[in-house]
Amino acid sequence: MKKYIYSLLCAATMLFASSCDLDLLDNPNAVTASTASPDFILNRIQLDYKDFYQSISNTGMSLTRIVNQGSAQYESAYTATSTNGWWTDSYADILADIAFLEPLAVEGELQRHLGIAKTIKAMVLFNLVDVYGDVPYSEALDPSNFNPKVDSGESIYEAAFTILNEAAAHFTATSAGTPNDYFYNRDYTKWIKLINTLKLRYYLNLRLIDEAGSKAGISALVAENNMLKVGDDFIFRFGTSTANPDSRHGNFVGSYTSGGGTYHSTYYMWHMTEAKGFDDPRARFYWYRQVTVNSQSVDEIECITQIAPPHYLAGGFIYCLPGERGYWGRDHLDPDGVPPDGLKRTMWGLYPVGGRFDDDSASPTNSTSLGAQGQGLYPIMLGAYVDFMLAEYALEINGDAVAAKTYMLSGIEKHMNYVKDFALSTQEAGAINAFFDDQDSSLDEDIDAYLAYVSAEYDRAPNPAVPSKMYVIGREYWLSLYGNGVEAYNLYRRTGEPGNMQPGLEGNVGDFPRSFLYPNVYMVTNTNAQQKTGLLGSQVFWDNNPSGNDWIN
Repeated sequence: MKKYIYSLLCAATMLFASSCDLDLLDNPNAVTASTASPDFILNRIQLDYKDFYQSISNTGMSLTRIVNQGSAQYESAYTATSTNGWWTDSYADILADIAFLEPLAVEGELQRHLGIAKTIKAMVLFNLVDVYGDVPYSEALDPSNFNPKVDSGESIYEAAFTILNEAAAHFTATSAGTPNDYFYNRDYTKWIKLINTLKLRYYLNLRLIDEAGSKAGISALVAENNMLKVGDDFIFRFGTSTANPDSRHGNFVGSYTSGGGTYHSTYYMWHMTEAKGFDDPRARFYWYRQVTVNSQSVDEIECITQIAPPHYLAGGFIYCLPGERGYWGRDHLDPDGVPPDGLKRTMWGLYPVGGRFDDDSASPTNSTSLGAQGQGLYPIMLGAYVDFMLAEYALEINGDAVAAKTYMLSGIEKHMNYVKDFALSTQEAGAINAFFDDQDSSLDEDIDAYLAYVSAEYDRAPNPAVPSKMYVIGREYWLSLYGNGVEAYNLYRRTGEPGNMQPGLEGNVGDFPRSFLYPNVYMVTNTNAQQKTGLLGSQVFWDNNPSGNDWIN
């Protein structure tokens, strides 16, 4: 009887197995077109883009002296392994996910998904060209081609511009579905304003090689008057959750968990707190000082007993500390180790990372319960930036110094108001209001005084102290790019401004990276990859300014 039952079970099992169509080559854990959710894919694309942006931004801020650039020389700071993450984030994650999403969205008539995805795709392509130059594109996402060749940076820029036009059409077409929109909360009119602003950025970068085309393109955008304005800012907002995934701003977490973190730039802090003879109204929002009096300990600040390098003395550059009020950072390309200064050096403040407002309380920032608790933002493209770009256009293309001044002052005022409004929307509002209630002037009066000073300075340029009107525009844009090294790096290469930057501490710091070496993850996996000869002469197609460190350093 047992043998009979066993035989029936075996027969039934064989019959069941033979009736199943099993494909042993299919991975049951893999996401396929039939199982994928377009909503979830687009979520991932948006989240990956903010990480890709920030990784480039951090480097751009270091190179343009917004935060400290460690290492003694550029070649040791930026090797073939330095930007592996950029390459992986862009190709293996964002662009691959967009290529996977597009046919699903077309089939489902998900026009808004396509609009968001293609706008991000265009931004990624612009970013890749801006940091590398020529990169793979036309063959890059072909799964059967393991060795894609590079396309010219110029052709990729043109392709990205075309993709922006496609994206704009998707935002006005009849659409099914409502995607999660982490940037604009489904206000698609703002996405179109962003697209027009990205076109402004495109034309401005091209002005050195095609001034006539740039002038025509920007003039049309100005006439249309549909670029980012107040309230249209393209930002990524963070929260305060500590649960996995942590929703707080990464620079807040890195600095406020146990103190320490980023060293800020002596030179940038000097510009904000000493160079004009009064504080920039944004300084107390940008940084939090853990002390308000400079340390006298060489164990904490080694350079206070040292003489500035000869080239610093010859050039009259600020050295070691920007003043005497506790602003404590590092000079450009300072390779020193880390002394016991984590609870004393200047920290990220309220804007943009969600830290503390500097109300002169001067206490350690070694608790994540402080300030706005990490509820900061990434300022990817602000309405204020539009005015600074238009100021450059007015002066450098149209030769209209009066219009350029109007745009510049508007950009400064918009950015200062943006920082103020952001700060007052946080839980630090009480501390901010209490501080300014005790001051001789209000924050708005401080902003007006700053605008008057810069206006007069612009009118006097050029003079021995202020080399050009473009210097004033570039410097003020740079001071408004705190938290955005992407645009600061482009501004510096495109205009050379602000000029006469604080140099590295060593007499020979090597070549300033006009673009970066191709990453190791690309070089070792692609037989068609050819590495650049070095950082010297590695200028991207739109940068036809003089080569070498005599232009920018």
